[in-house]
Amino acid sequence: MAFECQEIIGVSEKLKFGLENSCEEQFDSNRVNSEAEIEEVEISELILDSKTKTEKAVSSKPNLEFRSKKGILAACSRKTSNDVFSNCRRSITDLPAALISEILDCLGPKDLGVISCVSTNLYRIASEHHVWKEFYCERWGLPSIPGPLESGLASEKSWKDLFVEREFRSKTFMGRYSIDVLYGHTEAVRTVFLLASAKLIFTSGYDSIIRVWDMEEGLALASSRSLGCTIRAVAADTKLLVVGGTDGFIHGWMAVEGLQHLFDVRAPQNQNTQFRLWEHEGPITSLALDFTRIYSGSWDMTVRLWDRFSRKCLKVLRHSDWVWALVPHDTTLACSSGSDVYVWNTISGNLMTVICKAHVGNVCSLAQSHTGNFLFTGGEDGSIHMFEILDNCIETNVLKVATWVPHSGTVYSLAFEFPWLVSASSDGKLSLIDVRKLLRTGNGASRRSAVKQLDRCSVEAPQRMLHGFGSNLFSVDIGADRIVCGGEEGVVRIWNFSQALEIERRVRALKGIRLENKMRRHKLQLEINSKGGRTDQCTVAAKNISVNGDRSSVWYSKRGMSGKLKA
Repeated sequence: MAFECQEIIGVSEKLKFGLENSCEEQFDSNRVNSEAEIEEVEISELILDSKTKTEKAVSSKPNLEFRSKKGILAACSRKTSNDVFSNCRRSITDLPAALISEILDCLGPKDLGVISCVSTNLYRIASEHHVWKEFYCERWGLPSIPGPLESGLASEKSWKDLFVEREFRSKTFMGRYSIDVLYGHTEAVRTVFLLASAKLIFTSGYDSIIRVWDMEEGLALASSRSLGCTIRAVAADTKLLVVGGTDGFIHGWMAVEGLQHLFDVRAPQNQNTQFRLWEHEGPITSLALDFTRIYSGSWDMTVRLWDRFSRKCLKVLRHSDWVWALVPHDTTLACSSGSDVYVWNTISGNLMTVICKAHVGNVCSLAQSHTGNFLFTGGEDGSIHMFEILDNCIETNVLKVATWVPHSGTVYSLAFEFPWLVSASSDGKLSLIDVRKLLRTGNGASRRSAVKQLDRCSVEAPQRMLHGFGSNLFSVDIGADRIVCGGEEGVVRIWNFSQALEIERRVRALKGIRLENKMRRHKLQLEINSKGGRTDQCTVAAKNISVNGDRSSVWYSKRGMSGKLKA
């Protein structure tokens, strides 16, 4: 008898412990005391009941357990049913705006667009979120005009509007195009440079003359005097134009205020607007500019960093082979030397990492994303590689992301504008590669790597190939809905995709009108149904008629008889 009572008391204590835990998980801490009192009353009832019916203790355990649980849950539900339902009706919009902003900071642009369609409050928070500026700058850099947040003008576009418009424009390279052919060079064109912010194109080559073209009209604006040697590299911004020749010099022009084409390349050499640097001992193969420096690479196996204002050489970076291409970003500089790719720290002059044997043969071309995380290489083997550079302040690691082999000849030139990578090759073809599907879209999920984990077999081929050239395309550039290239033919071609942009805008407007009409019809139908009006007669008729029709009808039997007679 005592054993049975102790056993029942032990079961009750287990029930008490389990139910106390369940109540602690479901309800707030300020109600735990009241729930514990209810549990003790129920458990005491169980103990008294067990003493009066000791001979049926074992058989009554399941019933006791069921009754005790039922009593506890009923008491708990009576106490907190209203609170549970009130908590269920809450949503993310009830959170403070600052907390919602922190949550949205972990989303990508597509997810932010979906969130903004939920409610007016989320639309306002998502549309004004600061992450849109980060999305824009990591893809295309800062715009050429002052941004909306810096200008402080209400009439300016928001960063979200700028991002959506630029993303929309990037899709036009799969649409229609027109080709403008620019004649003027008498020999092969070795280099082209598109300055989209000023709508200018600079070209040069074996004829030693710098030519300036209007990007929209395709007209020749100016041409320089002969510089005496082949020009293999051109770089420019709105303040400075520099070119590099095979004689080892760098010739520069400074912008002239009020001049339509910015640089007075026709004027004779003038110390006020022109300069020449002579420290390289071999042909200049590549040039680049940033806000404070000039970068030059040469076949003398060096890369030189120049002060943009004093025009003095600041650093000399030595390599083991000819330097073919270079791309700077912030405090790093990537250079191709022979078949290797070097990544330097431009402040300290230290070598960060080397990609050995990146291609079979020389690495002839480089391109880089605006964030500097992705590096593209093109080589003599006709292949294109995409690398991700991971710098954790202690060491720099390089991850090979993807490989494409779109060409049968040397890839002489690469140009990148998110998401399109354009390549020009000696086989006379241009390839367009969309790298968007290789990248992650989340903001917070890409702290370590911004690349999806993909198999090599899942990497898509180039989305588009542009043909119609002769052999040897030496240079290509992309920007402002246009692709510019030059080669051995001695002409400059502009692939203009602005026509596709206009068509896409019209298609988008028509889709919006159709969607608006569809929503209006749906709303009208709901109003008719809510007022008890007559339902759609076509819908009723379709429900009444079976799929195969009534085969016993007179019409069907006559049709069958006529068919037999004809047979």
